[in-house]
Amino acid sequence: MNHNFTCPYCWENVDVQLEFSVSETYIQDCEVCCNPIEIQTEWSRDVLTYFNVNPIGQ
Repeated sequence: MNHNFTCPYCWENVDVQLEFSVSETYIQDCEVCCNPIEIQTEWSRDVLTYFNVNPIGQ
């Protein structure tokens, strides 16, 4: 599933590919500015119930 969010560093729209039914926290670099972003997801069955992005202090 593709999900769109705004990068907390460069404020550009970014697409991320999410796996269905896998609740997790992981780190991914912004495809525009390359800064690391913490992405948190939670699923209930096949429905995304929570999505959050946070900058990682460097």
